[in-house]
Amino acid sequence: MTRIVLLLGFVWCAVGAAWGQSVLRQADRQFDQLAYTKAAELYEQALARPEGLSESERRSASAKLGYSYQQVRDMPNAERVYRDLVKAGELSAEYNQCYLFFAQALASNGKYSEAQEAYEKYSKLQAADKRGPMFSKLYRDVSVLTKNAGSYKVEFLKINTKKAEFSPMLYKDGLVFVSANENSGIKRIFKWSNTPFLDLYYVPELKSIRASKASSLGASERRLRRVSGTPVLRPLGRDDYSAPTANDSRTVGFYGNSINMGYEDQPISESDRFSRSLNTKYHEGPTTFTKDGSRVIFTRNNYTEGKYRQSSDGINKLKLYTATQTNGFWSEAEEMPFNSDEYSSGHPALSKDDQLLYFSSDRPGGFGGTDIYVSRMQNGKWGEPVNLGKDVNSKGNELFPFVDEKNNLYFASDGLPGLGELDIFYAQLTPEGKQAVSVRNVGAPLNSPKDDFGIVTDGDRMSGFFSSNRKNGGSDDDLYRFTREGSMYPCRELIVSVFDAESKEPLVNTSVALDNPANDKQMQLKTDAEGLVRICLDSDNEVSFLVTQEGYLDNKVGFSTRNLSDDQPTRLDIPLAKPTVTAPNATVLRGRVTTQKDKKPIAGVKVVLINECDGTSQETTTGADGSYEFATKPGCNYLLEAMKDNMGTTGSRVLADGTGSTELTMFKKGDVVKIDNIFYDLNKADIRPDAATELDKLVDLMNKYPNMTIEMRSHTDSRATAQYNRTLSGNRAKSAVAYLKSKGISPKRMVAKGYGESLPLNKCKDGVKCSEEDYQQNRRTEIKILKLG
Repeated sequence: MTRIVLLLGFVWCAVGAAWGQSVLRQADRQFDQLAYTKAAELYEQALARPEGLSESERRSASAKLGYSYQQVRDMPNAERVYRDLVKAGELSAEYNQCYLFFAQALASNGKYSEAQEAYEKYSKLQAADKRGPMFSKLYRDVSVLTKNAGSYKVEFLKINTKKAEFSPMLYKDGLVFVSANENSGIKRIFKWSNTPFLDLYYVPELKSIRASKASSLGASERRLRRVSGTPVLRPLGRDDYSAPTANDSRTVGFYGNSINMGYEDQPISESDRFSRSLNTKYHEGPTTFTKDGSRVIFTRNNYTEGKYRQSSDGINKLKLYTATQTNGFWSEAEEMPFNSDEYSSGHPALSKDDQLLYFSSDRPGGFGGTDIYVSRMQNGKWGEPVNLGKDVNSKGNELFPFVDEKNNLYFASDGLPGLGELDIFYAQLTPEGKQAVSVRNVGAPLNSPKDDFGIVTDGDRMSGFFSSNRKNGGSDDDLYRFTREGSMYPCRELIVSVFDAESKEPLVNTSVALDNPANDKQMQLKTDAEGLVRICLDSDNEVSFLVTQEGYLDNKVGFSTRNLSDDQPTRLDIPLAKPTVTAPNATVLRGRVTTQKDKKPIAGVKVVLINECDGTSQETTTGADGSYEFATKPGCNYLLEAMKDNMGTTGSRVLADGTGSTELTMFKKGDVVKIDNIFYDLNKADIRPDAATELDKLVDLMNKYPNMTIEMRSHTDSRATAQYNRTLSGNRAKSAVAYLKSKGISPKRMVAKGYGESLPLNKCKDGVKCSEEDYQQNRRTEIKILKLG
């Protein structure tokens, strides 16, 4: 009997071991076919009965299980698996990426403190990957990305279904977007997560879009029926419809399996699509339109003229196609010239003049998984794509570009520091459009710990649409509408750039002492590897910087946020000069002249420097970058003036101690200039003595430009009724005009107008409770330049 029991036990163990090996082989097969949902189920079964699996097999199965959950965006389970894997002991070098994936899963689940620790661990193992230190630094204090969240209102749209809706794009008076909503007949189903292919949908009128339970697409569209769904289709490069490729970074396609994707035919229900001439039985993805709407460029699987093509490693890539519209019908789609069967190109975005095309691609030579590229229209043909460079592209994935009418680039990235998964970033493009500067995360609530991408908006980011899977935590992507109700930025972002005056090379690890008299605050800062220091300043702030570096002359520069008409980030260039034998103690005063409205540099401006010690003056002309410089004597105060046809300036005064701004702004007809410190007693319009002092400066400006005419504009906060505030602000504007008249300014040169509470600078509208400081921002007096010359 004992022999029989022992024999049965051995048989059972053998059967269990064989079963475990069989399930593991099935899981690996599904994993290799990119069917991650099914692979995860099988890996869970294999690991639940680990007998017969070696330690190496269990570790490999756990790593692939975590990766499978990550690919279908089940981040709670991905975190669980990676946590167990990391706790089991030190991983060998081949599993170093698991520390990165663990950190990403933690951040996606909002566990930033733990994510910081995981990134630090990853940094020690992969020092060359800069994501570790960058993300670790951010996660010490993520408030920098959340403190301006109250400036935006975000609405969930009810055109969303239980399938994926994402990547909105404005078209004529409506909205085109990508959807995995089911369509009529037989449709191909992608095995990654058993979701249908993507097609384009069109809402003809934006006003028909509601953030309510109504799910109508408008009069000409059928209702999008809610159907049951499975995990979401993901963006290009790490998504449900673009498999990992051989030239992806190790972030994308970590295990490097490049084999044919599997599809199944399933019958589904009927629903209208954007256009049957554009939509096929394979993926149609993000799209862009020319300004007149006559041409479209869109993403599609490599499927042309009924032929389904694959790369040499058996993967059907994404390509860009174009079509034209004639009499309401789209032509047959044509391939863009820079497509390839060997890599993917997608997510197109045209500049507003239709001359530049931005897109995402995992073509060879990039920085990571997918990068942003740009192609220029030349002689009627698209030129060779150019990578936007390391300021935009990272070791991760950069996707879904969009360019607004002010030539600002928006894109999504998981390789730049953010709140988790894909975050939306914003950058200013250089005039030629082939380089981006000042890349910044747009912050919450447009970003969240989940995927946020595919934004379309105006040049001031006042309103727009974007995509996110935040609502259901990975079960699908949805469309959101946003409206900005406050400042675009929580403060005035200032980038201080320190460089060698002669070579123009950045000066690293240079001491920058910030003196802020407004709050008696002094800070000691150091420039980074690019010679930069980034700080945030309050409005109506005057500060000074003392910059010191061994082997260079000290440079003290003042900067003021007063009279800046917007809250856009600003750059302050501070060059350092080396001492000379003839003038070892020489002081050089350098500055820049920019436009009042958008802070663009102005070339060809005559700048005059007047020495208040002896009355002598110097003149120079700004270069292409708006810069100028003078040699100055220590211990003297100086006046600065700028002169250019059809433009004016308030000038500046630089004191002997270095305080005062060397950054001169110039205004022109139509610009609005804020007049500081014009305060009134509560519910009164009388000019107080302190306000008179400030208005005297305006008198000087009017005398300086005798042909200038202005509109005196007065504003209130939102307290009291709108009618009362209009009347009060009107009376205050009239009082200011009367004061200027008493000082000899002709009334013909002035118009008084009160705007009441109608033009707030922040979120403080009716029904919104604000601090006194926020209310004060809206109680302001401005002048609009009606005529200058």
